[in-house]
Amino acid sequence: MNSKFQDTLMKYMMPIANKVEQQKHLQAIKDGMISIVPIIIVGSISLLPLAIANLIGSGPVYDFLNAHMSVFTYAGMFTTDMLSIYAAMFIAIALAKSYGICGNLTGATAIMVHLILSGLSIEGGMDISYLGASGLFTSIVSAILSVEVTRILKKKNIIIKLPDSVPSMVGESFAALIPLIINAVIAVAVANISLAASGKVFPAFIMSILAPAISTMDTLPALLLVIFLTQFLWFFGLHGPSITSAVWASFAIAYEAENMANYAAGAPVEHIFTFGLFYAVLQVTGSGLTLGLVLLMMRSKAQSLKSIGTVGIVPSIFGINEPIIFGAPIILNPFLFIPFVFGPLVITVITYLSMTSGLIGKPIAGPPGFLPPGVGAFLMTLDWKCVVLVFVNLIIMTIFYYPFFKMMEADELKKEQGEAA
Repeated sequence: MNSKFQDTLMKYMMPIANKVEQQKHLQAIKDGMISIVPIIIVGSISLLPLAIANLIGSGPVYDFLNAHMSVFTYAGMFTTDMLSIYAAMFIAIALAKSYGICGNLTGATAIMVHLILSGLSIEGGMDISYLGASGLFTSIVSAILSVEVTRILKKKNIIIKLPDSVPSMVGESFAALIPLIINAVIAVAVANISLAASGKVFPAFIMSILAPAISTMDTLPALLLVIFLTQFLWFFGLHGPSITSAVWASFAIAYEAENMANYAAGAPVEHIFTFGLFYAVLQVTGSGLTLGLVLLMMRSKAQSLKSIGTVGIVPSIFGINEPIIFGAPIILNPFLFIPFVFGPLVITVITYLSMTSGLIGKPIAGPPGFLPPGVGAFLMTLDWKCVVLVFVNLIIMTIFYYPFFKMMEADELKKEQGEAA
């Protein structure tokens, strides 16, 4: 019965998952958004003095930090406050590469389009309000538009071609000229139509359309759906985070950047579903929060499980649990289906309610990846209670895994005893 159920799921899920994974635009958005994570981390580091000052509240250290805060947070103006520019460039480069187009010049074209769409001319300069997190969805439009226009023009051979004797860099620059001009014309037209039709700059117009979807993503049902699909796909051997993040990464990174901007401005931090939350709390030690399972395996009477647990412990501490997923294996393992797929849903509910109730702080920074349990959670919230929550979650998951692990261990011992006989 298990085999029939698995075969049925594989039959219908595999084609859908493969289509999502192979869709050029979704993959480019995912790759581009992930590429800006280091920039978010730099912006987060620049906020640390502000966070420390808020924690201290008074005293000589507070006075020193407060007096030089503009210097400490200076990098933030050129990282998180202009995040959408970097996103437009990286998404365009990723999409261009998938089409076999020169990515660097296409990235520059995407930046130009994005600045035209997002910048609002004001007296004495340009309003850059929409070059940060609030312009991330416009950056997706800018990147896809610029690359697709360039691709169509190249396909129809509407470009300037110079003789082969001309240096390649010069030839590529002239080949990009006509696509650059046409992209600029289209962007100017779209920007002015948006202003004339809605009275709003294009990013504000886009955000007003996407408002229902954006608010829906930062809810408990949306988080539960993301975690369920991530775990479910992993169980069948498909890289869950890689597939699902094509849909949720842009939202989560936008939420993260907005939280950072609000925290820096002294405004309330509203969002829960951030890129950092996903990896530092909901997927800490790897998909399925498997550190407890690894520890159980290390103490197993079954030599095969003990060996895999011993090999997998160090990578698991740093959030890499593929040795366990493929080695135990967790994939298509009927003993581990329930704890691996449904256990993280319980953790998601606990974490979400802990944050909405104010028991622990919401994310205010983007921590680096591959950190030991609790480290990323603290850097993300600057709240020691979030570290406690991570270890409570891991203990709960260990308890959840335990009875299913014992059944798997008993089955493995029978096999080993049978081989020995």
